[in-house]
Amino acid sequence: MPVRGRSARAATRHGSAVPVAAAAVTVPPSVVTGTATGTWLTLGRDGRLTAYAPAGGGLLRWTETRPGGPGWSGPDLVEIRNLTHLAIVQGADAYVHFLGRRERPRGDGAVEVDVVHAIQYQSGRPVTEWRSLGNPHPQPDRARRFGAPAGAVASDGTVHVFAPNAGGGLMMRREGKGGRWEPWADLRGTDVRDGLAAAATSDGRVEVFAPAGGAALHWFQPEPAAEPQRSHDVRPGPAAGSVAALETAPGRLTYFWTDPSGGGLICHRRGGWSVPLGGTPGDGANAVLRTVLDGYDCTVIAHRGRSGTVLVGVCATEAESSGLWWTDTGLACAGDPALAHDGRGRVVVAAFDPGGTLRVARRVPGPGLVLGEPAPV
Repeated sequence: MPVRGRSARAATRHGSAVPVAAAAVTVPPSVVTGTATGTWLTLGRDGRLTAYAPAGGGLLRWTETRPGGPGWSGPDLVEIRNLTHLAIVQGADAYVHFLGRRERPRGDGAVEVDVVHAIQYQSGRPVTEWRSLGNPHPQPDRARRFGAPAGAVASDGTVHVFAPNAGGGLMMRREGKGGRWEPWADLRGTDVRDGLAAAATSDGRVEVFAPAGGAALHWFQPEPAAEPQRSHDVRPGPAAGSVAALETAPGRLTYFWTDPSGGGLICHRRGGWSVPLGGTPGDGANAVLRTVLDGYDCTVIAHRGRSGTVLVGVCATEAESSGLWWTDTGLACAGDPALAHDGRGRVVVAAFDPGGTLRVARRVPGPGLVLGEPAPV
């Protein structure tokens, strides 16, 4: 059942570690326990897509058997136990970084909380050992309140990890020269909550957007490798977990999020005003992608709507106030959808249905954004 969208013109108007093999197993789809935050559908240097999902005992991985599909292998189970949160980020070098928040029970009844990190260097290849990045709180009661991580990889390959601390501030740890990790740094802030969005720009900088009560706090690097600086607070703040970032011009990020008061989507660029975009997003994350449709530079947005199906919107890039065109794909979605380009440059929408099956829809030839029938993987 093709899903048809208006043309773009109409839219304009209206540390390295030792590798260990991911265990290839026959895994029933029902073990999928949610969707990861960040970029859970990635494109490798070899042109193959890979999808990831948290599961009992670790994370599951599906990999295209050739660029552009339609065949997939997997799911493979990459073992890592006791994760409460999984974030995935991909650098310009196509390496995929996994960041997890881990809670390990101890013999005395306490729980040890830390952040763990692993890397996949190539599509379908082994994942490195999971390395602990620790916890900045030495006190057990505060350590347990350390939040969920988000990450970004600068254009030079430097990994930046951010997480809310027990006092409501923002912490950062990043990989230094020679693969050595710098200590956790306190970027301060007030009432910072889970649901951070971190992103890197093509000019080498990293930014982070943090929900904080009724506002969003914003940090940015004035130049590559600099300490992040606090920018102006942004209101209204986002619904939990809904913020997504997209580079819409060289060195400039646009943030998209869901208004918790029910006003639909909002977008914002540093130095400008927040712009209401309307729509009927549900309570999950927004996925964003920049692509060319009919010769026009466009932004594609996907999220689970209030009816539980995947909605896809299209607008001219950095002309969001001119309007978006929304299409209901009819694909029932559990968790959050993902967007990517495949090895042939086609827009791909992926989502897990309520039964835990991964389904993928690709753009088919035609004006505007036309999606084919979502195929099970």
